[in-house]
Amino acid sequence: MPRPEKHLFVCTQSRPEDHPKGSCSARGGAPIIDAFRAELEARDLFGRFKASTSGCLGVCEQGPVVVVYPEGVMYGPVTAEDVKTIIDQHLLGGTPVEALKVPADVWD
Repeated sequence: MPRPEKHLFVCTQSRPEDHPKGSCSARGGAPIIDAFRAELEARDLFGRFKASTSGCLGVCEQGPVVVVYPEGVMYGPVTAEDVKTIIDQHLLGGTPVEALKVPADVWD
C-alpha cells in the first residue's frame, strides 16, 4: 500500500457513562469514522487518504475529535455533517477548516 498523502484519526474512545470526561464514542465518534470512510470510497480517494479509528487523543471535552496528519491539525467537536467540508477544504484543498479546529490553548 502506498503512503497516503494525509491520515485521519477519529477518536472512538469509550468510557463508562458516568465518567467525568465523557468519551468521543458517546458523543458520536463511530458515525464520523463511518462517514469519512463512505465519503472517501464514494470519491475514489482511498489510497490518497486514510481514515482510522483511534483511542483517546487527550482532549475529551472537545470530542468527538479528528486529527489530520502529517500536519497535526485537530478538529472538534466534529459531526458527520462536517466530513465533506474537511475532505473538500483540508484534504483536497490543503487549507485547514479554521471554524472546526480545537482552540489553540487546548494543550496548555
